[in-house]
Amino acid sequence: MYGYIRVYKPKLRFCEFDLYRGFYCGLCETLHQQYSTAARWTLSYDMTFLALLLTGLYEPKEEQHQSRCITHPVQKQLHICNDAVKYAADMSILLYREKCMDDWMDEKKLSRRVAAGLLQQNYQKVQAIYPEKAAVITAKLQDLHKMEQNSEENPELPAGCFGILLAEIFAWKTDAWEQTLREIGFYLGKFIYLMDAYDDLKRDEKKGCYNPFLALSKSDPNFDQDCEQMLQMMIAACAAQFEYLPIEKNVDILRNILYAGVWSRFRQIKQKTQKENEDGSI
Repeated sequence: MYGYIRVYKPKLRFCEFDLYRGFYCGLCETLHQQYSTAARWTLSYDMTFLALLLTGLYEPKEEQHQSRCITHPVQKQLHICNDAVKYAADMSILLYREKCMDDWMDEKKLSRRVAAGLLQQNYQKVQAIYPEKAAVITAKLQDLHKMEQNSEENPELPAGCFGILLAEIFAWKTDAWEQTLREIGFYLGKFIYLMDAYDDLKRDEKKGCYNPFLALSKSDPNFDQDCEQMLQMMIAACAAQFEYLPIEKNVDILRNILYAGVWSRFRQIKQKTQKENEDGSI
């Protein structure tokens, strides 16, 4: 359920991509410095977007430097750090560790249980700082687990559940922008859940795993088009809320993500499906 909220590189200027990568590398470095090497497993494009969004809105004081790391041992890379990046690192720990436990309960993946154990100390540290957010994340993932156990066929229900979870994560501060950030997180969370379900549909059907689109894919002759329309509605609602925010810093990068980057994976899935259908008709 990670990796869908990313930039569309062909439409970014070089300087913009360097800045985006600076936030990505800065988040990675922050996870390592504040927590542990294992914490780098929680690095995601989704939380990089959150760091960019909160930076653009609140404009916290930044620290920038060039350095090498294990991923880039030869050429130095830009690293950007600020309080928004640190917050995104905290939320990365909470979300990833709970997701590992959820995967362990759902599919008994031993690797996920081991990862959750390795992150336990980091998780407890963040939980002590953000007890309410940790409680919401735990509660909503438990609700999702129950829906999956009951084979919920209405995709809106589990998607809405994950939307509430991400809304809590996006609400960094209690201020005038809290509700707008919650709305952005809510619709983005729904988009992520539905995109992930669409992405995994054939794999889940083959393995006999739960997928909220399984029943709909068999009964709806226009399933792919209807899914695309559903996803478009989520991003349209998310983008509408985003445009209410008085963001100038890095706004072109954020718009690139919301208007183009989020569709990168969908285009890949669609092209693959069309090719399979064409091959099957030959």
